[in-house]
Amino acid sequence: MHEKTLAELSRALHSKAISSVELTEHYLQRIEQHDSQLNSFITVTPELAREQAKAADARLAAGDATALTGIPLAHKDVFCTQGVRTSCGSKMLDNFVAPYESTVTARFNAAGAVTLGKTNMDEFAMGSSTESSFYGPVCNPWNAEHVPGGSSGGSAAAVAARLCAAATGTDTGGSIRQPAGFTALTGLKPTYGRISRWGMIAYASSLDQGGPMARSAEDCALLLQSMAGFDPQDSTSVDHPVDDYTSGLNGSIKGLRIGLPKEYFASGLDSATAAAIEAACQQFRALGAEVQEISLPNAELAIPAYYVIAPAEASSNLSRFDGVRFGYRCEDPADLTDLYKRSRAEGFGAEVKRRIMVGAYALSAGYYDAYYLQAQKIRRLIKNDFMAAYEQVDVILCPTSPTPAFRIGEKIDDPVSLYLTDIYTITANLAGVPGIALPAGFTNGLPIGMQLLGPYFSEAHLLNIAHQYQQHTDWHTRIPTGY
Repeated sequence: MHEKTLAELSRALHSKAISSVELTEHYLQRIEQHDSQLNSFITVTPELAREQAKAADARLAAGDATALTGIPLAHKDVFCTQGVRTSCGSKMLDNFVAPYESTVTARFNAAGAVTLGKTNMDEFAMGSSTESSFYGPVCNPWNAEHVPGGSSGGSAAAVAARLCAAATGTDTGGSIRQPAGFTALTGLKPTYGRISRWGMIAYASSLDQGGPMARSAEDCALLLQSMAGFDPQDSTSVDHPVDDYTSGLNGSIKGLRIGLPKEYFASGLDSATAAAIEAACQQFRALGAEVQEISLPNAELAIPAYYVIAPAEASSNLSRFDGVRFGYRCEDPADLTDLYKRSRAEGFGAEVKRRIMVGAYALSAGYYDAYYLQAQKIRRLIKNDFMAAYEQVDVILCPTSPTPAFRIGEKIDDPVSLYLTDIYTITANLAGVPGIALPAGFTNGLPIGMQLLGPYFSEAHLLNIAHQYQQHTDWHTRIPTGY
């Protein structure tokens, strides 16, 4: 059963070939059997899953079901889930049980999906390898000595190992697309504001965006259908019509104009990755698309701009974790100042502290104009580059990462090297445009990912293009050995 896609499982449930209770038990058994090797889950919720599966079967029997009714999913542990621990991968929230439901998880619950548990992640979504988690690193199912990417590495590993049908993730600088590329999945970062951020614990509020992680573009379309939509509780949510993301999947892409940004194919790109992208271009040409070189001249400024803006917003967002209202509190504080200092010093990990300090510095008197304001100006230039590019082409094709997945521990002591693994994904977050990552090949047993970036609210078109590519390739159908 776990070898079927989400779409295939949905059809099986609706035809009564299998029940949600049977399917849920199957996945719970797989988590118990395999997750000790991966560490992809922080919390597994078997009682909740079984209860929801019974309710889903009742809806299916009554003919009151959606495409996701009875489908077992996992949620990144950044989404608040009522009555379930929501840790954000941090000691700071190790004991936090959310008293309310995020909009994203609430919409899945309303659709009748089943929650298997909460997946591991870089602490407060700060990382590119899921090594900064308080609960330990996650292993890549394709090679346990390698990282699964981050910060949504737990979701990526769980889906790749077929421990759940699909999962949610969040993408602040590539945290859906990069792990999808490292684990041979399809992952979608929607347009900023397309999916509600309410109940999603904030890292960098102007960059964070939730999205689906699954095996195929068709599966992502089904997930996005439930996730997308305006939410009056979220001031950053955009009131824009929600497309029917599944209806246009089979449309022809003949005449599609694809742009290859020359800045993304310079030094630093792994040769196997470059070859895989070229092979993908040949496949798109065979499907009737046109491929041409374009320029994103300010792309090289994305990393420095991002690592001023994101930490600045993080320093503000994480100021609420003070040991007073919820979360971790130090023992026997001498006074209120000691409570603040020791609770934060003991509750946050090294990477989170690093980004808080960088952000506080960038926002401090005398440095705001020199750093934060300049970074925001660069952000506008990057957005303008994308808008100019979309006057020439329909979508942009590029790698998700300079290399395939690296080894666990290889970059943990070199933060700058780790930050540079996001060099191809960060621009989309700074500009707010949507992007979809999908597998494009393998090298030495490790997946190679590529991404398609489109204009605002072009998710349906990106899903159509990715689906057409996947109808003529089999990279997304491959399963890691042993799973």
